[in-house]
Amino acid sequence: MASIANKRLLLKILSLFSVVRGYNILVVVIAQYLTSAFILAPEKPLREILFDPNLFFLILASSSVIASGYIINNFYDSEKDLINRPQKTMLDRVVSQRTKLSVYFILNFASIFFASYVSFRAVVFFSVYIFVIWLYSYRLKRILFLGNLVASILTITPFFIVFVYYKNFETVIFIHAMFLYLMIVMRELVKDLENMQGDLAQNYHTIPLVYGEKWSKFFLTVCSFLAILPIYLLVNWYEIGYMDYYFYTSFLLLFIFLLLLYFSKAKWQYLLLHNILKLIIVAGVFSILLIDIDEVINRVF
Repeated sequence: MASIANKRLLLKILSLFSVVRGYNILVVVIAQYLTSAFILAPEKPLREILFDPNLFFLILASSSVIASGYIINNFYDSEKDLINRPQKTMLDRVVSQRTKLSVYFILNFASIFFASYVSFRAVVFFSVYIFVIWLYSYRLKRILFLGNLVASILTITPFFIVFVYYKNFETVIFIHAMFLYLMIVMRELVKDLENMQGDLAQNYHTIPLVYGEKWSKFFLTVCSFLAILPIYLLVNWYEIGYMDYYFYTSFLLLFIFLLLLYFSKAKWQYLLLHNILKLIIVAGVFSILLIDIDEVINRVF
């Protein structure tokens, strides 16, 4: 009996981890720290950044909000996800909707508590962040164009938090953010192509459903060409060390992405395109270390 109970507990933990997408949150945390250490405040000692209590609580608060956001999004999209991702949804449903909502409120209260350590403005910011995520999950994501726009902004908000904290307003930061934002917008568009069946069943108004796949592919093509601008500027106008190899690789991946996009029609093909964009985004996080390898070695060792 004890063995069965332990297995059930483990399954529920795995289910909750799947719902909050713990792997995504881990990547965001790493990205926030790397961005802080090597882009926003490169002059500060690494130890000072890693053990900065204000930064720690800001990242902890943002992680809690992201996790709660995934939960409320899962709550409202349970029927749609059953069509689009049946296997993942079956794992997610191991935890009851009531339990998910309880964890959702706990995480939101926790994020406000963590933010209160930093400042009252941080509390206000995270309160608004929580509300907008709920509004997006409940209503905005069903609205044409607005859903994609808000989703992309919400995704990039954790980086905006550390950006504001360090008050670094250099142009190169905005160009990095422009490239990241375009990748996120493209990922949202591909997700709409990937999830057409479930979106149609739940009466969502997405670009592929309203304007068709051709227009979605056109928008993706435009975003791909727009992404060339920040790549060109970062490689040719700014000192980014060996990170230029990341952007050369990203350019190649975008070229492959466009070729595959032209021939894509099935869901598995759109999933492949989604994974290419995800690879570009995740690789970009760790490529921050390539900006100045010697400095990384000196600061770490």
